Amino acid sequence: MDKRGSLRIGIGVAVVAGGCAAAFLAGGSRPVAAAPEASPAAAAVDPAVALQRDLVRVVNTVRPSVVEISTSTGLGSGVVYDAKGDIVTNAHVVGDATSFTVSLSNGTRLAARLVGMFAPDDLAVLRVSTTKELTPATFARSSTVQVGDIVLAMGNPLGLSSSVTDGIVSFNGRTLSEGNGVVLTDLIQTSAAINPGNSGGALVNIAGRVIGIPTLAASSGSGAAAGLGFAIPTDTVKLIVPQLIATGKVTTAGRAALGVSGATAQTYSGENVGVVVTAVQANGPAAKAGILVGELITAVNGRATPTFADLQAILATLKPGSRAAVAVTSASGAKRTVTVVLGDLASS
Repeated sequence: MDKRGSLRIGIGVAVVAGGCAAAFLAGGSRPVAAAPEASPAAAAVDPAVALQRDLVRVVNTVRPSVVEISTSTGLGSGVVYDAKGDIVTNAHVVGDATSFTVSLSNGTRLAARLVGMFAPDDLAVLRVSTTKELTPATFARSSTVQVGDIVLAMGNPLGLSSSVTDGIVSFNGRTLSEGNGVVLTDLIQTSAAINPGNSGGALVNIAGRVIGIPTLAASSGSGAAAGLGFAIPTDTVKLIVPQLIATGKVTTAGRAALGVSGATAQTYSGENVGVVVTAVQANGPAAKAGILVGELITAVNGRATPTFADLQAILATLKPGSRAAVAVTSASGAKRTVTVVLGDLASS
């Protein structure tokens, strides 16, 4: 099921200043020897020791919030989102499964049900019936993440519960195709190893706060590429998950959409030439702009769209309500450019 990844230390210095004073005995003429200057009570903390202590603290703080999710098709990870029993994970961890078991870090196993999922952002929510042993995680704002920040990836790779890998944030804001028509945006790239089973777990900063949900690792063709893991940012989680909890669906994704279904068109020689429109959403953005089934979309805002993935990647950089210039070629070969007021991906 889960083959994709299913991805400042404060140095305290305590110094006690020593004072030196000459004292004279009353009525005497000979001074008493000055007291020796006090030595520092503690030297500067070794940075390596301080870092190690911080890492241990983070693991101990976050581990109870990271769970293992088992389905009929495999294993994944999840994070306790709130005290009501909601567990956030990846949509691809859930897949088509209908029954779920959530295992806590203390070994407790709980039955769970699906609350909702949103495949375009690869997020899903499960809910367990009891909340007595749950420890909700603390979620930070991913927009504050900086390249170079130390992070830990926590989850259950290959079924090895409560596993931890470490690294840094190596990029913030990647847009990548996950496959199956899913393009993920604003991803956090990390050098912390993301292995099968880590999907849906926690990418955590040095303060013990979740900044992302690991979702995939880059592949070199012969296997996972070391040090290239990616996580869905918590800013996306905070937008999508509350909607799933409230209604089981998403109505506002904050991502642009044309309101079409399409497929990559090729010449007989195998050259990609654009996206052929296979369906148009009724009263959607493309329909209102006059785009028809069978026409070819070749560019958006001057950027070529030789494949459907390219079209998705370009749309991922745009916002709902913005205007886009879409280059279209009709079945007869006539070319034109239409202005489309983009819609929201959740309603397309």
